[in-house]
Amino acid sequence: MTVELDWRRLTAADREREYSPSSCIGGDLTPVLTEYADASERARQWCAATGRPVRSIAYGPRTSNTIDLAVPASGGPSPLLLFVHGGYWQELSKHESFFAAPDFLSRGIAFGAVDYTLAPTIALDEIVSECRAAIAHVRDGAQTLGVDADRIVIAGSSAGAHLAAMVGLVSVDDGSSPAAGLVLLSGVYELEPLIGTSIDGALRLDPAAAGRNSPLRLDIVDAPPPAVVAFGENETEQFKRQSRLYADRLETAGGEVVELEVHGRNHFDIVFDLGRTDTPLGSAVGRLIDPTGETDGLD
Repeated sequence: MTVELDWRRLTAADREREYSPSSCIGGDLTPVLTEYADASERARQWCAATGRPVRSIAYGPRTSNTIDLAVPASGGPSPLLLFVHGGYWQELSKHESFFAAPDFLSRGIAFGAVDYTLAPTIALDEIVSECRAAIAHVRDGAQTLGVDADRIVIAGSSAGAHLAAMVGLVSVDDGSSPAAGLVLLSGVYELEPLIGTSIDGALRLDPAAAGRNSPLRLDIVDAPPPAVVAFGENETEQFKRQSRLYADRLETAGGEVVELEVHGRNHFDIVFDLGRTDTPLGSAVGRLIDPTGETDGLD
């Protein structure tokens, strides 16, 4: 059955609800945002206590242009899971986005959380450019950082999944993707439905800006890297359709895609399964990063 986004059939009120993920959890994000921050702080403490110090790596001129990076104690070069946070491009930061680090580091996989400047301070085009600069910086300095430039998996949640898609399908100098794989959680890949909603207040999108920043509309010249495209069971129908459409788009372009609807999870708590290999999502991510299982238990 062909999946359609069909957002133009929605009333303004329906579009507002469908593109407000908190509508599925009662509207109060305080508990999950608190858990992001608390779990990230625990992860940083774990890194310090286990000999895996967290470094802040500058990739651009703004104070927000940094990546928090930790590498396995066993040394490198290590595969890297680089996480781009969500928040509709206008909230959150790397500081609340480090919670998955122990899950990866304990298996010999480096972990990084990307910070970027939020809207409305800069426009979405510039946010995308910052994230591209972040990935390029990591690739260029991979040897010094202790990571393998050819084994970087870019992950993101919600708006971070959008940014990961925008970054991970842009060719680098040798004509390949900058990513060895993509993990896209509960993303938004067609932006025009956001115009006129409350989400757009800080973004100030017009149809042209929405079009050039919509992964669903962009040409994929080369075969895309393998990807995990996932979303929660408790999500709005439009968010589910966005993910299904983009998974189809990647497959049509020749990519290997694992599409998952994660039962019992919603738009906000799906990320807690990212590195947990005892979950369907975490298991799929683990296979994407290391199909051979060689890193398991090495650190």
